[in-house]
Amino acid sequence: MTPPSRDLYVYDSVLDTIGWTPLIRLQRVTQGIRTPVWVKMESRNPGASIKDRIGIRIIERAEREGKLKPGGTIVEGTSGNTGVGLALAATQKGYHCIFTMPDKMSQEKVRLLKAYGAEVIITPTAVPPDHPDNYVMMAKRIASETPNAVLANQFYNDANPQAHFESTGPEIWEQTGGRVTHVVAGAGTGGTITGVGRFLKSKNPKVQMVCADPVGSVLAEHWRTGGQQKIQGAPYKVEGIGQDKVPGTLDMSVIDEFQTVADRDAFGLARRLTREEGLFCGGSTGLAVHAALTVARRINDPDACVVSFICDTGERYLSKLYNDEWMRENQMLEQPKTTLAHLLDGKSTTAPAGVIGTAPTATVRQALRLMTLHNVSQLPVMDGGNCVGSVSESALSARALEDVKLLDRTVADVMESPLPTAEAGQPVETVVKVLSKANPAVLVREDGAVRGIVTRSDVDRKSTRLNSSHGYISYAVFCLKK
Repeated sequence: MTPPSRDLYVYDSVLDTIGWTPLIRLQRVTQGIRTPVWVKMESRNPGASIKDRIGIRIIERAEREGKLKPGGTIVEGTSGNTGVGLALAATQKGYHCIFTMPDKMSQEKVRLLKAYGAEVIITPTAVPPDHPDNYVMMAKRIASETPNAVLANQFYNDANPQAHFESTGPEIWEQTGGRVTHVVAGAGTGGTITGVGRFLKSKNPKVQMVCADPVGSVLAEHWRTGGQQKIQGAPYKVEGIGQDKVPGTLDMSVIDEFQTVADRDAFGLARRLTREEGLFCGGSTGLAVHAALTVARRINDPDACVVSFICDTGERYLSKLYNDEWMRENQMLEQPKTTLAHLLDGKSTTAPAGVIGTAPTATVRQALRLMTLHNVSQLPVMDGGNCVGSVSESALSARALEDVKLLDRTVADVMESPLPTAEAGQPVETVVKVLSKANPAVLVREDGAVRGIVTRSDVDRKSTRLNSSHGYISYAVFCLKK
């Protein structure tokens, strides 16, 4: 168990508060799953991510080896969180930091690093790993050209997995009372899953280490093929995990299984964890926990113990995965269903208010004048609150040309079949098949009363505007009026 007096301590440095993060059991996103799933709250570290654990150890190793001297500069290519961990430690030790970051990373991370006093250089994401503009390659060049500078080199620095071997792994073992059976983690550098895996397997070789990898990363396929095939990566949106090549700090031999997860599933689960569990987290957490739930569902054993991680805080992704507009632009969020009621609510300001229709006793002449006045091409024939028939401008005009006396006959004498009806709560898509040459319009009912009419042109205009303006709907709706 976590030492009960930990939060009663008075610390000499913020660095002393790194580690011993809580382990919390998931309650709501695990509904229907018999296997318990726990998450380690790495967002409770002072820099709000699991990378705080490696920042101070990388710096201390460089100091011991004489590579980092007082007043020196720490350089690193980072997706953000390792940079924060390094910058946090640098503030206590008087070092300057220069970080390179791919341009797909959130602005929140960039601003956070600058808040710690770091210099941030943004690099293109869509370049090969050996390209000079790749964020890792650029960091290496800057470190070599800067006097008294050291490259943190998290992707090849043994201090990275060693930090998790010495802290994260032992904490999980102690917090679960040695009952942990599965650990599910992502791999960016691979330090977490390597260090934790090495420690736990030294305690119990049966502990299963599951690596969660985004679709587009090369790691899963590299592991599945034993490294015998050259794998081509593809772009993905999740930050901080997955790779376009295998990092030196990732020990594939400790991994028992890979789970590949799509961006959409990762972001969706992250939002659920925030809204249903109160655990504000980023996309890498959503990806890892999505994989953990898959594993737990498959195990189906209440005596098993699956552990994953809340890797960092969702505050670093407010402009991305917690921004509905960004999510929709990147096809990560379902477009809201537009109902017939929404269609009627968005009628143009020039459309007449109320319900426009004609009575069975009105003359054809009156019906045609009504259509001309309101610029509509068809009218329902209303008897009280019921539609008993319909008339159209084209049909009446054609018949009147053949027989002018038709203009003085009643609408009841010439009306066609009633217009079909639909409920206001139905999606617009459900009436598309109903609308045809024979049925040019649909009456919309709400609470038993006719609220309005939707025509083929209304639906066509709605579709055009929706496609051209990302969800903004503008259309004219012709309502019925007694």
